[in-house]
Amino acid sequence: MSDKGAGNHSDVTDFILVGFRVHPELHFLLFLLFLLVYGMVLLGNISMMAIIVTDSQLNTPMYFFLGNLSFIDLSYSTVIAPKAMVNFLSEKKTISFVGCAAQCFFFALFIVTEGFILAAMAYDRFIAICNPLLYSVHMSKHLCTQLVAGSYFCGWLSSILQVSVTFSVSFCASRIIDHFYCDSYQIEKISCSNLSVNKMVSLSLAAFIILPTIVVIVVSYMYIVTTVLKIPSSEGRKKAFSTCSSHLGVVSLLYGTVSFVYLTPPSNPELRKVASVFYILVTPMLNPLIYSLRNKDVKQALGKILWKKKALH
Repeated sequence: MSDKGAGNHSDVTDFILVGFRVHPELHFLLFLLFLLVYGMVLLGNISMMAIIVTDSQLNTPMYFFLGNLSFIDLSYSTVIAPKAMVNFLSEKKTISFVGCAAQCFFFALFIVTEGFILAAMAYDRFIAICNPLLYSVHMSKHLCTQLVAGSYFCGWLSSILQVSVTFSVSFCASRIIDHFYCDSYQIEKISCSNLSVNKMVSLSLAAFIILPTIVVIVVSYMYIVTTVLKIPSSEGRKKAFSTCSSHLGVVSLLYGTVSFVYLTPPSNPELRKVASVFYILVTPMLNPLIYSLRNKDVKQALGKILWKKKALH
């Protein structure tokens, strides 16, 4: 199929992912870099899930959410990284129409779900610090399950809407996507259709799905900071802040990198690609480290597992 003159989306069978515009000799280096970071993503997040599942002391709402966060981080990295690595070593650098739609769908599903899980974790920390005596009542197992299920439902709904409008457009000019994965923004750029519906859907998703998660996180931390500052002892304040510092670090990483990507001028696509690597690979790699290095419970659980392995030998 030629790059020009496709009639509409039904005629397009595949897309070409440009990837990074670097010298061909550097593609193997990019492959090794992605492989290293993706390997650390797998190791860190699978280890975190294993620790949470095997240690009964971590059977609490916070670690229930953290286990789901690790699964989501692992999932959306897996949606993007393996295909990107294959394309680094391939001359064709193609992805099928169905494969592109699937990549868009699952990436949107997991990234939006993560936003809701982070909001649920912020609410959990708010209850733990501001209403500690009622914590077990408010954060029941039933409510936690509902919050996680609702997060996945909102992610699913968002991805269905986003993918439906993105892939209903016509591709008359080109099938070349200037990215290393199927980014909906770049897909819309190669369309010759009227994108007013797409923009309206994107704004609606931002207003009704993404914005509420940010509001919950911000409001929760406003109450948390106000409550902590009222604690008379400095030791008490330090202990209270330490319980939510890991979560705040993860939130800052995700929203900081995503905001940077979408606030970067479209005239600098290479910078947007580099920033995308941060929330697709670097953030999922760092999240388990943030929670394990700054969390006494996780470090103790890991220590017990290592001690048991040593005792068996």
